[in-house]
Amino acid sequence: MNGVSEGLIIGTTVGVVIGVLLAVGILLCMRYRCSKAQIRSSSSRRSSMIPIRTNGVNTCTVLSNSTTGQDSPREFEDRGVSLWIEGPGRKSLISASGIPKYAYKELLKATSNFTTLLGQGAFGPVYKADMSSGEILAVKVLANNSKQGEKEFHNEVLLLGRLHHRNLVNLVGYCAEKGQHILLYAYMPNGSLASHLYGENSAPLRWHLRVNIALDVARGLEYLHDGAVPPVVHRDIKSPNILLDQSMRARVADFGLSREEMLTRNGANIRGTYGYLDPEYVSSRSFTKKSDVYSYGVLLFELIAGRNPQQGLMEYVELAAINADGKTGWEEIADSRLEGTFDVEELNDMAAVAYKCVSRVSRKRPPMRDVVQALIRVAKHSRGSRNHHSGKLPPGRTEDESLDVSEVQSYASGLQRQESVGSVSDLPDV
Repeated sequence: MNGVSEGLIIGTTVGVVIGVLLAVGILLCMRYRCSKAQIRSSSSRRSSMIPIRTNGVNTCTVLSNSTTGQDSPREFEDRGVSLWIEGPGRKSLISASGIPKYAYKELLKATSNFTTLLGQGAFGPVYKADMSSGEILAVKVLANNSKQGEKEFHNEVLLLGRLHHRNLVNLVGYCAEKGQHILLYAYMPNGSLASHLYGENSAPLRWHLRVNIALDVARGLEYLHDGAVPPVVHRDIKSPNILLDQSMRARVADFGLSREEMLTRNGANIRGTYGYLDPEYVSSRSFTKKSDVYSYGVLLFELIAGRNPQQGLMEYVELAAINADGKTGWEEIADSRLEGTFDVEELNDMAAVAYKCVSRVSRKRPPMRDVVQALIRVAKHSRGSRNHHSGKLPPGRTEDESLDVSEVQSYASGLQRQESVGSVSDLPDV
């Protein structure tokens, strides 16, 4: 009996130990699986928030330089963790995966009941907003006749919120209240490129500024085409949609927006602006990256000649092309306001790039990455000749994007009365 009892005790003990070990093993396995699932989920959320892959050494991705203040009563999309980050003299609430949502009441106050009109764009009016936090934003109120529903609008906001680049006008928030669809952008104090080319009170843009602006716009477009996920075709590149920040850096505006309301006078569904439209698109109604390249080529000639594309610019270019051999002879179309103060070699190189961009056959047009590389060489030549005289680089620009400080200061002081932002459409849409 004693032997049986001892065997029973030993067997029971061994069974209990094995059971405990099995239970512990199962528990550890479950915890490991849960931990792994959480890591995957966290990684997925982070990857969905990484707005962009960088596209080479020349396409830096940066967050908008507009910050949100502590006193600004706004909501954030409940899609991720929110963090308090100390800023200069205040705290900023940054959402890890959401777009700041502003209250309509706050925007009403910031725009003095929407009376601070800056301009009328293709999608509605744009207002200047002085926020309670001290920041200045551009408020774009989308037209009420838009066919876009709430779901489509929020999807568009999420797409725009993921696009961040130093040569884009970055989205910093939105409002969807009282039947209104409103987008908030970083404020561009120096207005549009069109206002500098055609404004009666504007001093003529100097040649090296035009070169820098051309390169800035090319980088912004290259990012939209090759760096954004998914790629974005702008569909309305024009001088009123190129805005200039406090450093006279050019930023592309009005990208990614739905263009369902942009119809021609005769009702045909053509999207874009007369004078910049790709001839191949007009016939095929198929808009591609190469259509943007064509519009960009027109913009380059606009910078060179200082002529409005709606007033015979391309006819002027075609006449000059007869005398030019493709790479030289373009100086005859140079903007008379430059008074000959430009480098002939740089002008010919830039015009040669522009002429390739406006080829009537889309497959012959270069991709934007090639355009950027060509213009970098032009800009380096321009910078080299200027640095020989100045001997230093200005603040706010890297060696690849040098700019004359005195140039910026003279423009900033002379243009304070011309504040504008958004797509202040100096040219009509069709």
